[in-house]
Amino acid sequence: MIFNLGSINADHIYRLPHLPAPGETLAADNYHRTLGGKGANQSVAAARAGQRVCHIGAVGPDGDWMVDLLEGYGVGVGHVARSDTPSGHAVVCVDDAGENAIVIFPGANRALEIADVTSALGGASPGDWLMMQNETNLQVETARLAQASGMKLAYSAAPFDANVVREILPFVTLLMLNQVEERQLEQEMGEIDVPQLLITRGADGAEWRDNASGEVVFCPAFPVTPVDTTGAGDTFAGYFMASLAQGLLPNAALRRASAAAALQVQRPGTAEAIPTGAETAAFLA
Repeated sequence: MIFNLGSINADHIYRLPHLPAPGETLAADNYHRTLGGKGANQSVAAARAGQRVCHIGAVGPDGDWMVDLLEGYGVGVGHVARSDTPSGHAVVCVDDAGENAIVIFPGANRALEIADVTSALGGASPGDWLMMQNETNLQVETARLAQASGMKLAYSAAPFDANVVREILPFVTLLMLNQVEERQLEQEMGEIDVPQLLITRGADGAEWRDNASGEVVFCPAFPVTPVDTTGAGDTFAGYFMASLAQGLLPNAALRRASAAAALQVQRPGTAEAIPTGAETAAFLA
C-alpha cells in the first residue's frame, strides 16, 4: 500500500509559441483546465501502475471535480478533506518545444489538519510506503507519524526549499530529486546522506543509488519527441514507487518508470496524460 500526502491542484494550461519574457504580453494558442499538483499526479501514476494508493490531501468548496477525477483514475480518496480555503491551482505555460513555466497557488493544500493525517495513517502497516512532496503543510508531523508506524518514506524535494528538506531528511528512506534539485541540495548541505537516492535527469535518464551498499543503477531515457513535459517527473516517481511496492528490483522499476514518462510527455496535459500499466507494458514490449 502507498499513502501519499500530496497536493491537489487545478492546472490551468496555456499553450504558447514561446514562454513569456519579462514585461511581455503574449496571446495563448490554446487553453484547458485539468487535474494536477505533484501529489495528485504521483498518486494517479502509482494507481495506473496497478498499486493501491490512499491520497491524503485537501480541496476547497470548488474541488469536487478533482476528487471525482482522482477516484476515476483508481486513487483512494476517502482521506481527501474538504476545506473552506479555495483549492490549490497552477498556471502552466507550455511552449512549442514542450518546455514549461509554472506558478502555483497552494490554497487548501496548506490547510490540512493533523487529525486528517492521523486518521489516514491509522490504516497503514509496517513496511508500507509514504510519499510526500513540498506542496502541503504537516510534512514533518506526518513523517514522524509514519516513522512511528514503521513506514518507509519516499520524499520528492520539490518545489525545492533547503530548510524544509533539512527538516525532512532524518526520516527519509528514498529521496527523489531532479538534477537541478540535486545541485541545489549539494550546494546547501554538501553530501546527501540518505539510505537511497533517485535522481532524474530528463533526456539523460535516471539513476538510483543505495548509499549503504554503494550500488548504483542507471537507466537511459527512451528517445521520444515531447509534446508537453509537465508532470513527467511525477509520472516517473509514481511509477517507480508503485514498482518497488510491487516487488520489482530497482533496475526494472527504473525502466518501467522511464517508459511511463516517455509515453506521458508525448501527450498534452498532466494527470490525464499518464499512461495505464497496460500501455506501459506494451511500450516496453
